[in-house]
This record gives sequence, C-alpha cells and structure tokens, in this order.
Amino acid sequence: MIGKLLPPPIAVCEVFGDPPVSEMYPEERAVVANAVPERQREFGTVRACARTALGELGFPPGPILPGASRAPQWPPGVVGAMTHCRGYRAAAVARAADVLTIGLDAEPHLPLPDEGVLGLVTLPGERTALERLGALRPEVCWDRLLFSAKESVYKAWYPLTGRWLDFDQAALTIDPDDATFHARLLVDGPVVGGRPLTGFDGRWLVESGLLVTAIAVVG
Repeated sequence: MIGKLLPPPIAVCEVFGDPPVSEMYPEERAVVANAVPERQREFGTVRACARTALGELGFPPGPILPGASRAPQWPPGVVGAMTHCRGYRAAAVARAADVLTIGLDAEPHLPLPDEGVLGLVTLPGERTALERLGALRPEVCWDRLLFSAKESVYKAWYPLTGRWLDFDQAALTIDPDDATFHARLLVDGPVVGGRPLTGFDGRWLVESGLLVTAIAVVG
C-alpha cells in the first residue's frame, strides 16, 4: 500500500499482522517491558519493518529506539516514519541527502469514535469541507482521513523543527479526485532550501479496510 504513496528513493516495508514472537533487540525490549503483549508485538514488528527498509538502503540492522518525543531515532543520515494500527505495520525510510522528511500514518477505515473527537482535531472550515465530501462520496470516512493526514503532517513537521504541532495549527484541504491533500501551516514553519516552509503536500489511499496517508518533502 505505502509503495503506491511513497515511490523510490524512499524504501518501504509493510506487514499485515504480527509474528507469534516479535524479534527485538534487548534495548527495544526494555522499552516495552511493562506493556501488554499486543503493544510489545506491534512495537517489535514495526521496527522489524523499519530494519528491512533500512537494509534496502544498505544500512546494517540495529535497535531503533524512541527519543524524548517518542519519535524513532534513525541512524545518522536517515529520515523516516513508522506507523501501526490493528492488523497493519509499516515503515518508510530514505537517505537525508535525498529526502528532507517523511510523514506516514495508517488508520482503520472507520469513522472517528464520536463528535467530540472530531471537534478536537478539526477547524470549523475543515468540518464544513468534510460535510461536502461526505455528501459527494459517502463511502469514504473523511473524518478519519483528515485525522490521519494531520498525523502525517505532525510526523513530517517534528524532525524539521523539534516542536509540537497542534491539530489547530494546520488547515487541511483534501482532494477527492486525485487522492491528495494539502496542509497549510498556521504557524511559522522551518526554513527549507532558504525559504520558509508554509505547508505540506501528501497523498492518501483507502484499501483493504485501511486508510493510509503519506508525505515526503524532497530537498
């Protein structure tokens, strides 16, 4: 799935489930030692995906630990993102010389749990747009898609800035025809290539009961 959204030079790996026992380095196992078995398995499997993708770029295997912000600490010279939801684990990585940042998120293709969640993650204009999209193509869970896109935006934003980005600090526009989205930043963005970054462009896909969004910023 993510290979349709993130082409080379980005290396990707995805799996639909977990092996009975997830292979982890001792340092990784220590991170989730007190977690429930399901969390341990997804933690291990998504890192196995990341190591497979890194191997395609020629990097040797090693532990991938979360940093202070819980974002994965990639080897020097690598950018990447990981995601997991029920029944799906995926990772995407690239050389920093080729790609500046990657954002990736997967969700079950189901509506958001309740209206309260929708109000927390959307702006008024976005909710109006979701109503129009729902009338146009009711088969797509647009509220969950917008949530996922904002998760991808954050994952692309944080490595460039080291700062949090709240849901109300980016305004999303979704194109239902070419399966793309644009996030307009409502706060000052980082300087990229000598110019302030004002937004992110991404792609989305609904397939096999899943919804996946992805962003890649190429230098």
